[in-house]
Amino acid sequence: MIEAARKAGADAADVLYMGDASTGVQVRLGELEDVERSEGEEIGLRFFAGRRSASVSSSDLSRDALDALVERAAAMAREAPEDPFSGLAPEDRLLKSGGPDVDGDDGADPLPTALKARALELEEAARAVEGVTNSEGAGVSAGRSVIALATSHGFCRGYTTSGYSASASVIAGTGASMQRDYASHSVRHYADLDPPAEIGRRAGERAVKRLNPGKLSSGRMPVVFDPRIGGSLIGHLIGAMTGSAIARKTSFLLGREEERIFAAGTVIRDEPHRRRGLRSKPFDGEGMATRPRDLVADGRITGWLLDSASARQLGLEPTGHSTRGIGGSPGAGATNVHLEPGSVSPEELIADIGQGVYVTELIGQGVNPVTGDYSRGASGFIIENGEITGPVAEITIAGNLIDMYRELAAANDLEFRRATNVPTLRIEGMTVAGA
Repeated sequence: MIEAARKAGADAADVLYMGDASTGVQVRLGELEDVERSEGEEIGLRFFAGRRSASVSSSDLSRDALDALVERAAAMAREAPEDPFSGLAPEDRLLKSGGPDVDGDDGADPLPTALKARALELEEAARAVEGVTNSEGAGVSAGRSVIALATSHGFCRGYTTSGYSASASVIAGTGASMQRDYASHSVRHYADLDPPAEIGRRAGERAVKRLNPGKLSSGRMPVVFDPRIGGSLIGHLIGAMTGSAIARKTSFLLGREEERIFAAGTVIRDEPHRRRGLRSKPFDGEGMATRPRDLVADGRITGWLLDSASARQLGLEPTGHSTRGIGGSPGAGATNVHLEPGSVSPEELIADIGQGVYVTELIGQGVNPVTGDYSRGASGFIIENGEITGPVAEITIAGNLIDMYRELAAANDLEFRRATNVPTLRIEGMTVAGA
């Protein structure tokens, strides 16, 4: 396709291929509910004619379809508006060597019968927890993907990944007092999945613990974030660090490049080469080599996350953080991110809290990326006199992300189980509207 694009008049071009196959099994109340198998492949072409460009894609990979794709891209590019910042990544930034082995594909291919047995065991363990009265089901899935990228300035590489996940969601209690919770686990290697009985037990116990939620007085108080939802706070930071947000001036981090946003000593690290990491990859969406980097060092952001277009717009160098799908232009994002742990245990982190809340679930999308204003529905547990006590639901927690980051303190319980990993986090002085 690169050769065909050149013949059709392209000054530059790149082609991205994605193929995937997955199997998923869902069970509910001890019975098989659904089995899904999907396979697909797509190819996308970016065609550059001077400062003009067009992106087209197809799921039909026949020769005739690909020839038509190139013709359509050429015609569209000639009519497109000029963009002085568009173009391929700098040639000297492309991955030249073989790249790191991130061990992202285990080569396993579990049978649907094995996935079904695992899902049934998972749900059975969740339903066996005393107090669980119903199930929303359990599921186990397995998949494999291949990604390949070629550019007209000589890059041509690909890599494969495997992925497996298991989850269960169950209900405890009856009538108007019912409460729901879940547990899940996602990995690159099938052998790394938590035992199904362990996942199921966590789901059941979490649901039961939420029964009979109490009342919490409104006011300003410490809010503690469970590790399974605390990563969302770092997600807002990453979104504000992307080149597109900076170039469009839609980031709450603008003008704060030199400020200490977090407490002194705080480190947030991006590790694209972590073995078996959920977002590990040897090169980014434009073929640039990926590299580990501290996104925050000693409490200060270290720069922006830039694809080549946003880097040109800002007069900076791209950082190897390009992300993209089959259609459209690349954006930017991070890979495997974690916040370095603190030195105290979760119990010590909350020991001096007279009244606060331990949040295990966030609801809604009430975050303003321009101002950093933060307001979300939440549920979890009341903290009284340094102890986690009864559950609480239907509360609202609010603040501003800049203020929240400055007041953030981390426990020492970091585990690498997600794409964004954090330990238990405490933030002082948030506004809580009680139930």
